[in-house]
Amino acid sequence: MTAATIAPSRSRRRVRLGVRIGLAALAVGAFSAFGTPAHARGPDGIADVAEKVIDAVVNISTSQTVEAKGGGSNTMPQLPPGSPFEEFFDDFFKNRRGPGGGSKGGERGDNNPPRKTNSLGSGFIIDTAGVVVTNNHVIADADEIHVILNDGTKIKAELVGVDKKTDLAVLKIKPPKPLVAVKFGDSDKLRLGDWVVAIGNPFSLGGTVTAGIVSAKNRDISSGPYDSYIQTDASINRGNSGGPLFNLDGDVIGVNTLIISPSGGSIGIGFAVPSKTVVGVVDQLRQFGELRRGWLGVRIQSVTDEIAESLNIKPARGALVAGVDDKGPAKPAGIEPGDVVVKFDGKDVKDPKDLSRVVADTAVGKEVDVVIIRKGQEEIKKVTLGRLQDPDKVQAAVKTDEPAPEKPVTQKALGLDLAALSKDLRTRYKIKESVKGVVVTNVDANSDAAEKRLSAGDVIVEVAQEAVSSGADIQKRVDQLKKDGKKSVLLLVSNGDGELRFVALSVQ
Repeated sequence: MTAATIAPSRSRRRVRLGVRIGLAALAVGAFSAFGTPAHARGPDGIADVAEKVIDAVVNISTSQTVEAKGGGSNTMPQLPPGSPFEEFFDDFFKNRRGPGGGSKGGERGDNNPPRKTNSLGSGFIIDTAGVVVTNNHVIADADEIHVILNDGTKIKAELVGVDKKTDLAVLKIKPPKPLVAVKFGDSDKLRLGDWVVAIGNPFSLGGTVTAGIVSAKNRDISSGPYDSYIQTDASINRGNSGGPLFNLDGDVIGVNTLIISPSGGSIGIGFAVPSKTVVGVVDQLRQFGELRRGWLGVRIQSVTDEIAESLNIKPARGALVAGVDDKGPAKPAGIEPGDVVVKFDGKDVKDPKDLSRVVADTAVGKEVDVVIIRKGQEEIKKVTLGRLQDPDKVQAAVKTDEPAPEKPVTQKALGLDLAALSKDLRTRYKIKESVKGVVVTNVDANSDAAEKRLSAGDVIVEVAQEAVSSGADIQKRVDQLKKDGKKSVLLLVSNGDGELRFVALSVQ
């Protein structure tokens, strides 16, 4: 009886199990046939793109002579006088150094001559006459540069020019045979999710093809003043630098420049300089051997929500002019501190980076319309751009031993101790005579002013776009803004050298 009751149970279990297995197989078959979209495996055109452009992608080989440092592998260890190992090590290191022996203890001698180091990167040919584009950091400080074609031909290269700000370089070679060149595409037409192909020389392996998608556009990673990278998950590694990023038409839409990786290998976060930027830089390097960028002559900062509220700008946008160069193009055009640039030469300006990029890309000497917002109203200023100069200005602070000055009379407002400018205060905080306003002598650590990084020695020049000369002036303006229902007050603040910035503080 027991056996009789068990048999049907097993039979039913086998039937049910068979149904389940059948349904599972059907589900898997249906997913394979219908559930997986074709593009999940990548587009079919990648092989065609690679075949079309591979001969235009090159390896860049560089060599550099560097000074050898003491204390390396050829340095004799320091041993106590009379050590039984002294004679052994002395003979060993003399034999390694060759005749003459050199000197002990890591001192510079014949054992540490200058040595050559080699490195490899990537690049691509843009002109059959032998013009090659790569990254500046690939060839920086190199004594010799060679371009290695896809078939292994090695050709010495001449440096045409570099641009450190965009990390681009142009080389010239004399081809022994006809070359294959690639053309630039329009990076502005890229969409998130578009397939891209990277070809380069990762880890010195030679021509390597990888594919991925556009993960982001206009990425600012604070690596330079004109950041606007294409982010991709195409595998990019060390050695890929300077190599091209292609769209599926075989056009170069970016130059692979850097990766984010804790290990040094690809983790799917790579960045390429967009072709729109590359084309302008390459054209100028080929024509002039250097970059000639446009210059507006202003210092700018972001328009925060608080600053926008103070200036009656809705929504917060544009680039706030914090200072105007007396010798720059903006000054005669009538642009002033406190103006907010919202459009330049017909292009919208959403933030300071937008303005920096569009000004730099505009031809020197071109007259452009600059749309600003001043006291809530739009105005158009015509500016003829100058040329950006790039001198390295280093100002050393001069220390002076001054007797302790008398304690100034101060007034508190907005979490600040404020005092009228005097000769003693100018000396104490190294404030130039040209700077006018009310000096900050102390900042409450728990105040909004401290959070906005105001510090002793800062000078408040204007409050709500009106000049002030005493703490009483500031307090009067703050009280009036409170009555008017304002939530914040806009301060124009100068440092000791006269460099201005705007700071919005809460008046609540």
